[in-house]
Formats: sequence, structure tokens, C-alpha cells
Amino acid sequence: MLKKWLITLLLLSGITGCGYNTMQTQDEAANAAWSEVVNQYQRRADLIPNLVNTVKGYASHEKDVLTQVTAARSRVGSIQLDASTATDPKKLNDYAAAQQQLGSALSRLLVVSENYPQLKADGAFRDLQAQLEGTENRIALARKRYIDAIQSYNSTVRTFPGNLTAMAFGLKTRPNFTVENEKAIAAAPTVSFGQPASAGQ
Repeated sequence: MLKKWLITLLLLSGITGCGYNTMQTQDEAANAAWSEVVNQYQRRADLIPNLVNTVKGYASHEKDVLTQVTAARSRVGSIQLDASTATDPKKLNDYAAAQQQLGSALSRLLVVSENYPQLKADGAFRDLQAQLEGTENRIALARKRYIDAIQSYNSTVRTFPGNLTAMAFGLKTRPNFTVENEKAIAAAPTVSFGQPASAGQ
């Protein structure tokens, strides 16, 4: 009986020193970081209806741009990606692509607003622009924290002796959040209150 107890104790002490607990802690940190990414993207999605309605009041004939923003927001809303499914590279890429399309549509909307001085002067519009810019900054920060969390986890899973533990427990590296044009979407949309550039510039 004593021998069995000692063997169990040795096995348990071996598991605690093999990196398994570290991997679990880092995996949970990555899940929490992903939740913050989703939270910030949801904040942006929640701002869009008010922004579209404000622009519509001044520029109702800009239907194409308003429709693109609304459609892009709808596409983003149709993709459900939580921490457990963020480990699927295809789903993660689809989500990133939908968010990129929404960011592009929002940029076009802000460019259109430059043609309407009364819209730019509207206090509600300026407030929404400021909130959107702040949200874009929060998104960039949340994505960076998620990328850092995934890097820590993946490094532990891939390096010795953690890689042996990972193989024993079937733990795999997690895909990171990437986009086709990462530099373009990492920056908040440019909001200019100057005159729009002429076509020749």
C-alpha cells in the first residue's frame, strides 16, 4: 500500500513539474484575451447603427456606402466565434476577414462624411467618431494582448520539455489572429476635418 502511494506521489510531482499546469494557465489567459477582442469588436458593432442613422440624416442618397456598412456589420454578427472555437484556424480567418470588411466599409463611410460640412459639424456625429476611434484603438490593444497570450502558450507547447507533456496530453498550438493587411487595420481610421483631397492628389 505504501509503495502504491509513493508511486502516485512521484507521478503527481512529475506532472506538476512538466509544464502541464503552465499550459493550462496560458490557455486560459489566451481564452480571456480572446474574450476581450470579441468584447471590443462588439463595442464597435454596437456603435455602427447610430453612426449610420446619423449619416443617413444628412446624406441619405449615399445608399451604397450605408448599405455596405450595414451588410458588413450583419456578416460580422453572423459569425459566432468564442474562445473554444477560436482554436479553429478556418473560423478564425473567416472572422478576421469579416472584421476587415467591416473596417473597410467604416473607412469609406467616414470618407463620405467629409463631403457634408453640416454632418461634420453635428455634435452627435463627432461624438460617434470619437467613440469609434477610441474603440479601434481598444481593438488594436486587445488583439495585441491576444497575440502575446497565444505566443506564450505556443512557445510552452513547442519547447522542451513542455512539448513532451503537450504530446502526452494531446495539446496543440493555437492559431493566431492574423489578417491579410494587418498594418492597415491595426491603425484606427483616419478622421480628417479638412477639405477632401482633389482627384488629382
